[in-house]
Amino acid sequence: MKFVFAIFLLPLCAILSQTFFTAFARATVAQRLWTGEEFWFFCLGAILWLIAFFGLPRPILIYVFGHELTHVLWVWLMGGRVSRFRVSRDGGHIVTSKANFWIALAPYFFPLYSILAIAIYGALSLFLNVQPYGRLLYAVIGATWAFHFTFTCWMIPKNQTDLSDQGTFFSLVVIYLMNLLLLSVMLILASPEITFAGFGADLLMNLGNFANWLVDLFQEFVHRH
Repeated sequence: MKFVFAIFLLPLCAILSQTFFTAFARATVAQRLWTGEEFWFFCLGAILWLIAFFGLPRPILIYVFGHELTHVLWVWLMGGRVSRFRVSRDGGHIVTSKANFWIALAPYFFPLYSILAIAIYGALSLFLNVQPYGRLLYAVIGATWAFHFTFTCWMIPKNQTDLSDQGTFFSLVVIYLMNLLLLSVMLILASPEITFAGFGADLLMNLGNFANWLVDLFQEFVHRH
């Protein structure tokens, strides 16, 4: 059933991809997103992490801790309980009263350290003037999101039971869709010219075009047969 469901999710992946890359191209070329300091500091953080990931020993323990902690957070979010939490360089696991595909796949689409950075910045802003450190926040988000992306791509081919237990094809489709959805939200927040309403309108337009294409394809099939 999950395999069949994943097949029906593929058109949504294609439509969201088209909408995202169209909005990104528009923001980059027409609205000059690349000239903003937010974009450059985000890229700086991402590049520094890529240099560290490929040139230095990889912080496996930090990744495993974040991976298992993400499982824990999503267990709590789903109303479950955690009775064991184990982390080591060789891997980790939790024992929980609840399990589903959201909990299993959360570490692959939920950038925990980026969320923590934003949460800490927001909490400090309640007591301190953190506006001068906004550039640092963008750099940290860039580095932590690149951390999430690189380790996700590195770990997926390593026969992860999180994926195989849910069905590998289904898991990959969900991971792609959720990460693309996150990138879309980040793009909207980073570009003052792109709004949630505008992005949603483009998404609906592309969805309508896809539906019209299906109708035309079906009518052509009926006409021929």
